[in-house]
Amino acid sequence: MTTTPLLTLNNGVQMPAIGLGVFQSSPEDTITAVYAAIGQGYRLIDTAASYFNERQVGEGVRRSGIARDQMFVETKVWISDYGYEATLHAFDKSAGKLGVDVLDLLLLHQPLPSRFDLTLDAYRALEKLLGDGKVRAIGVSNFMPEHLQRLLANTSIVPAVNQIEVHPYFQQAALQRLHADHGILTQAWSPIGGITSYRGGEKRSFDDPTLLKIARDHGKSAAQVMLRWHLQEGRSAIPKSIKPARIAENFDIVDFALSTGELAAIDALDTGVRGGPEPDKITLETFKREIPEA
Repeated sequence: MTTTPLLTLNNGVQMPAIGLGVFQSSPEDTITAVYAAIGQGYRLIDTAASYFNERQVGEGVRRSGIARDQMFVETKVWISDYGYEATLHAFDKSAGKLGVDVLDLLLLHQPLPSRFDLTLDAYRALEKLLGDGKVRAIGVSNFMPEHLQRLLANTSIVPAVNQIEVHPYFQQAALQRLHADHGILTQAWSPIGGITSYRGGEKRSFDDPTLLKIARDHGKSAAQVMLRWHLQEGRSAIPKSIKPARIAENFDIVDFALSTGELAAIDALDTGVRGGPEPDKITLETFKREIPEA
């Protein structure tokens, strides 16, 4: 069975480099996708309270028959549940839906610049959960340099992970350097540029001539080349698919290597154009979502 390397977080916890993302996967598709992924050898599953499919992720993991201690399950707290007590309760909601006692990684889903006091209180709740052994590692998602600097200046524990949009067309190199400076692992969402397809951008990463040539040279797909690029540059990546064949393809990336020149050619594709929402535009007024109880 195919496996991917383990990445060691800044607190010594090990996490699989490649996992399955379930953003926008319907509840019914989530169970079958998670089950198929685990059958292919995936051991990292990424979800979030605001995806409304945590319960189905838990069901897919249980159906797989794989022991809990062999799986790495991560989820995220939505901004509606920021604040110290609210975030402690958000853990209870997510753990209850996932059917686990301990989460492997718990992230704050977004910075909340207009109420950074709530962001800080939420992170302090994550620190409490870590200290109590309810989570094995904590981190953030979509935090930009200014958000990370404010967090680091006002909290005690350096995030283990910052999950951000990274693909060949949007690489956030300066943010990744900041991560490296502080021992924060970069985890890429939309790692193969799926967002360049479904957001209707002018360029789709899957059609890129550079990526397609490298793919042909290795007998691989453009998606596999992009995931291998993440792997060789030391990132975690969580490609999303509900199709068993694509799930298998995304995991089949350990039997080839990109040359230094090929890595540089992919690095040169950066357009600086973000596909997802601007983190500074996330507010409670515009993005509030009620997260149901477990």
